[in-house]
Amino acid sequence: MNIHFLQHVPFEGLASIRGWIERGGHKVGCTRLYAGDGLPRPDSIDLLIVMGGPMGVHDVDQYPWLQAEKHFLRAVIDSGKRVLGICLGAQLIADLLGARVYPNGQKEIGWFPVTRCADASASSLGQLLPESFAAFHWHGDTFDLPPGAVHLAQSAVCRHQAYAIEDRILGLQFHLETTPESAQELIEHGADELVDGPTIQSPEQMRAEPARFAELNRLMVVLLDGLVATTSA
Repeated sequence: MNIHFLQHVPFEGLASIRGWIERGGHKVGCTRLYAGDGLPRPDSIDLLIVMGGPMGVHDVDQYPWLQAEKHFLRAVIDSGKRVLGICLGAQLIADLLGARVYPNGQKEIGWFPVTRCADASASSLGQLLPESFAAFHWHGDTFDLPPGAVHLAQSAVCRHQAYAIEDRILGLQFHLETTPESAQELIEHGADELVDGPTIQSPEQMRAEPARFAELNRLMVVLLDGLVATTSA
């Protein structure tokens, strides 16, 4: 299977997803949008993964490459490919499909519980989610559900945490790919966001209990396996 991922900043890469790709023997390509890399042909990939980043979907003036990314992502979606959007990636998909993306009431940074929605049972991907689990978060924006999306998960301060469309597009506001190493990179590059707040943890809190990352990554594998279950190799 040919997998391609879009990277918005150097410190938000595949993290644990790379191990899943390598174990599956898949081919992988990357477009580093921040470095001016070119985009592949939509018909050359089977699965597109759109990573997170500190910018917003509307920041085209500051990040002109967002416009080219949106055109590419739209073409990939329209061609019927599988797509996984994480954090900013989920917001970009929602925006392209006509949903509103806007600041959340408060930022979520660190480990906070996510619960599966009742509607999730209508999606084969939603059925893979536990009833509740601790997820790693780093976001200040949120989105409305795109038309046709199944609402999969929510948290106490962010109603729309995950959605699926036709079980081939998966949007996750939270991060299941995070490892101790990638969390440390976020902490180092996003230190200015770590202010006092009810849903903003300290670096010490985020780094505590390393075993949580392994559990998180196992759920990422489950969802990736489900997403590509009907994709030709």
